[in-house]
Amino acid sequence: MTSGRPQDARMSKNERREAAREKAKQLREQQRKKDIRNRAILIGSLSVVVVAIIVGVTLVIVSTLKPAGPGPANMASDGIVIGENFVAQTTPGLQPGESPVAAATSDPNVADIRVYLDYMCPYCGQFEATNNEQIGQWVSSGAATVEIHPISILDRGSQGTKYSTRSANAAACVANYSPDQFWAFNTLMFQNQPEENTSGLDDDTIKGLVSQAGAQNLDQIDSCIDDGEFKSWVADSTSRALQGPLPGTSEEKVTGTPTVLVNGQKYSGSLTDANAFSAFVVQVVGSAESTPTPTPVPAG
Repeated sequence: MTSGRPQDARMSKNERREAAREKAKQLREQQRKKDIRNRAILIGSLSVVVVAIIVGVTLVIVSTLKPAGPGPANMASDGIVIGENFVAQTTPGLQPGESPVAAATSDPNVADIRVYLDYMCPYCGQFEATNNEQIGQWVSSGAATVEIHPISILDRGSQGTKYSTRSANAAACVANYSPDQFWAFNTLMFQNQPEENTSGLDDDTIKGLVSQAGAQNLDQIDSCIDDGEFKSWVADSTSRALQGPLPGTSEEKVTGTPTVLVNGQKYSGSLTDANAFSAFVVQVVGSAESTPTPTPVPAG
């Protein structure tokens, strides 16, 4: 006969203590297993997140970094040579890993003017505004050639838009697909030069200047600009210019823009005095009789 009292009331003190210990052990084991499951779920979730991040970063890198391809045609020296009547010298594009080849110069009486420039550089803008007209006269008449090297050293000055690289790439696109309009395009780029530390011209505006320059193959040039077809070349040619040596001159490397060479000799005079630059050309070429004509005048 039972009295109706709970069973554990009949347990001894030691039995109750042992039962409590066993219960606590079971609870601890249940909690341990729960912790293991939660940890496994957390690690699995973090792994999925990490893999997703890695995949995302990889896709971004693959989509933005293209393997190095050939450089633009007509720029085997890393610059484009413009001659009489603004006709460009034609050359194949540099293959990856190839070194630039100095443009051939045959007539010592023809001034060989080379300009390394950045389209964001205000000093390049000063030189162009001062001397574009007189250089254009010399080139048109055959008294000089001008070799233009667009490089990218001022991306930091365009609020993250990498204007120097984009504009140099656009110049390479014109050189590749419509070289005889390069001089006109280069002139327009400086006539519309943005101020440093602004976002620069957007790609659509640059494409508008390409059209205004009378370039041919506009669809190909537009795609070239949109795709950044020659951005790898811009980076490589800029590195070559900054590290040197510069082909066809004793000048070791570009230390700033504009770097202007006449028959291989560096011009260090005023950027805002057309007569100073003309006098330098006269001196380098050797005599007034063999100097480009007509006589330069300061740009208005």
